[in-house]
Amino acid sequence: MSKADGMKYAPKGKPNRVVEDGQFVIAAVSLDHGHIYGMCNGLMEAGATLKWVYDPDSAKVEAFIRQYPRVQAADSEEQVLADPEVQLVAAAAITSERGPLGVRVMRSGKHYFTDKAPFTTLEQLEDARVAFSETGKKYAVYYSERLHVESAVYAGQLIEQGAIGRVVQVIGLGPHRLNAASRPAWFFEKEKYGGIICDIGSHQVEQFLYFTGNRNATVVNSKVANYANKDYPELEDFGDVTLVGENGATGYLRVDWLTPSGLGTWGDGRTVILGTEGYIEMRKYIDIAREKDGDQLYLVNADGEQHLKLGGKVGFPYFGQLILDCLNGTEHAMTQEHTFKAAELSLLAQKHATKVE
Repeated sequence: MSKADGMKYAPKGKPNRVVEDGQFVIAAVSLDHGHIYGMCNGLMEAGATLKWVYDPDSAKVEAFIRQYPRVQAADSEEQVLADPEVQLVAAAAITSERGPLGVRVMRSGKHYFTDKAPFTTLEQLEDARVAFSETGKKYAVYYSERLHVESAVYAGQLIEQGAIGRVVQVIGLGPHRLNAASRPAWFFEKEKYGGIICDIGSHQVEQFLYFTGNRNATVVNSKVANYANKDYPELEDFGDVTLVGENGATGYLRVDWLTPSGLGTWGDGRTVILGTEGYIEMRKYIDIAREKDGDQLYLVNADGEQHLKLGGKVGFPYFGQLILDCLNGTEHAMTQEHTFKAAELSLLAQKHATKVE
């Protein structure tokens, strides 16, 4: 797993199988982003059986098979969608293609698990809502900056236990290293990646809704800019959003592609959660100038100050919950409305963002 390049960041955790071999069969298609490896890792650690892989680029398929030697290469997307054994299709397509692919998967009778951002337009979101209502199949999204980060998982547990009282604000910081030379051409085309708030900002919006317990929110304002990458005129390397949830909690969310080369990982992701009785800070991927390990959580409340090192101690329950939700028709991993609402707010913030020159 590469800590230098976020596109190749694929966490592995403690196996926590919820099904036996062959009980939940999955396939991987559209390998345009390296997050597909983290997605498959999480599902397989929970017991999923990976049967097929398909991408029109044979080099991507060969690299995938080296990582997962038991998987079979399919001849086409249609072959995967026609297989009655496959229950879920995981994909990390070019961002603008994720929504239409998801609709095809759902209408073939399978659940869909996509990398974020799940859509680039509100029209794609509406198409997916219709497909969900008509098929009952899940449109799940890999919001990895919460789902695949142990400190974030534990923060949610602390909030549920009342450790900091009522959550009244979330500050989410999602800086990323650009690594421009290693990025595919589509990454720099606005129509294909959707904009910085639509893309990596969707992580932050999802976390705001989750940690504050909101089902909806209002975008108060949003801004985007290209400060340092004028050679890529369609790239936005900075974005921020201010939100107010329907329960009164507020959020400030900032994302950027400005991480300096001297940082020991791909981004110094942090989240600060303020409650009425305490606060939490997560240093997700590194504790700069102190420790190279991530998953550092700081908790302050009436009991005092605590520093918790959570790497390897919490696990990633989302993936097993998703599998069981698909099998049982439940919504314990993440409700479909929450999944769609995080995307909707990201798209609205992107659409109405002020462009700063």
